[in-house]
Amino acid sequence: MYRKILLAVDGSNSSEWAIREACQLVKALGAQLKVINVVIESAADACHAPSVYHDRLIASLRADGLKALAHAAAILREEGVPFEEHLVETIGGHVAAEIVRQAINCRADLIVMGTHGTSALRRRALGSEAERVIHAAPVPVLLARDRRHEEDPVAA
Repeated sequence: MYRKILLAVDGSNSSEWAIREACQLVKALGAQLKVINVVIESAADACHAPSVYHDRLIASLRADGLKALAHAAAILREEGVPFEEHLVETIGGHVAAEIVRQAINCRADLIVMGTHGTSALRRRALGSEAERVIHAAPVPVLLARDRRHEEDPVAA
């Protein structure tokens, strides 16, 4: 079924659920797991911030990415799940496009990621990265959402 799984993490609550789902799949299927975090450096474009802050902003984005990877790694190690991890840094583009590119490059059979729970306004303005992955991915995508505050799973 699924032999190679790509897990995209970002440190969000829904990402935490995605890590747990990927753990279960890897254990059940004996699949290989690659964990990534994507840093898009244009998000810290010098045109949008004074140059004195640009390097600090990039460093902060990298640090957040490494923190998300370290958190995922701790859970995976605790669960005894073998994995490889990679901080993906790119200039320009969208996180979703890079996730899809990574899935293609590692020949993933499945992408697992969180929904991130963006607000309706933000989704209309920017689009959901998870939604973009769904539309562009050449393989199935498993989305995990933060279920901690869910009252009615059907209405949500």
